[in-house]
Amino acid sequence: MAKIFPFESYRYTAAAGALQNLATQPYDKISPEMRQRYLAASPFNLVRVILGERQESDSESDNVYTRAAGYLNDWIARGILARDSEPAVFPYFQEFTMPDTGERLVRKGLIAVGAVEEYAAGVVHRHEQTLSGPKKDRLELLRHTHAHFGQLFMLYSDPAGEIDCLLDEASQSPALGVVSDEYGARHSFWKITGPERIGRIRQAMADKKLLIADGHHRYETALAFHHENPKLPGADRVMMTLVNMHAPGLKILATHRLVSGVEGFDAGEFIRQAAAGFEVAQIPGIEALRRAWAEAPGRAIIGAAIGSRLYLIEARESGGLLDVRVLHERLLCLLGIGEEAVREERNLRYVRGLDAALEAARSGAAQVAFLLKPVSVDEVARISFGGGVMPQKSTDFYPKLLSGLTIYKLD
Repeated sequence: MAKIFPFESYRYTAAAGALQNLATQPYDKISPEMRQRYLAASPFNLVRVILGERQESDSESDNVYTRAAGYLNDWIARGILARDSEPAVFPYFQEFTMPDTGERLVRKGLIAVGAVEEYAAGVVHRHEQTLSGPKKDRLELLRHTHAHFGQLFMLYSDPAGEIDCLLDEASQSPALGVVSDEYGARHSFWKITGPERIGRIRQAMADKKLLIADGHHRYETALAFHHENPKLPGADRVMMTLVNMHAPGLKILATHRLVSGVEGFDAGEFIRQAAAGFEVAQIPGIEALRRAWAEAPGRAIIGAAIGSRLYLIEARESGGLLDVRVLHERLLCLLGIGEEAVREERNLRYVRGLDAALEAARSGAAQVAFLLKPVSVDEVARISFGGGVMPQKSTDFYPKLLSGLTIYKLD
């Protein structure tokens, strides 16, 4: 069912300098401040390709996408990037500390290329809705470069850990590269070559279904590009990192919602309206919210921080819906925030970490900070494999996969 393949990756050479100064977070996680830091780190940092700077003089012949293709082709011509001499797959381990808990974990994945499949085929499953803007941007980059620079984050079910054992075997040799990112995560990767070793992994993956954890926009972009270019070699595949959904190192953080820009917002009126359909209580602090989440895992409980006050909002009947769906379908409408406003991100921003969300409310940077408990991997799998989808940014798989470790060039 899951068709994965080795590939002849383009990778940075010694001429590029230290990989630490070349790899980046995924394009959609790079802030303006991070981009400037990446640009300063090296003239060959991948940010120049995946998130270049737009200029007032941009034209049809000279723009962020043509410059990205120019950098890529120039770096290949100069030997900054070089193509591997034989097909390979790449074990990719991430050692990290979980925010909020301090737990130290290792997440184990495998970088390979996989077949681009229609969702209707029942092999690749999504769990989130997508937006048109990011897909249009990534499609233009793919059209100009014919390359994938970051991996999709894909989950598969392997309760026995057969594939993880094969990855552990490969990790006994020295790593090809090691990078420590800005969040303290340590990223290491190795190479597996040879038809026998790769064949064992492909056979173990053959009966798996795949669930997109991160990268919905890029997956659908790859699918659209394949439809545009059905005869282009390699366009029917996309680069991905495959992770066992039963592995102990797989964790999801909550993505909290910050509301701003709501005209005529009245905190008291919002709480009164919420109390008409929910159980609402003011609570003394975040620990009370954490206790409520822990003691009632099956109930929809949402925190709402307004200024220095914190409220617990519990659905009287959630119908089995996750907190994030209850928020989007029953609470945001009380603030006049409908589906269109959510899609266009007019009144919503997203933030990781309870402390950051609470500070936004206290400082007035947000009119309301809605606090959500993390979704479990089992819940994501249940919804996805059942054909359902969740609101955008319902999950935050931590840490992110770095871009620039391997590059899949289609032709």
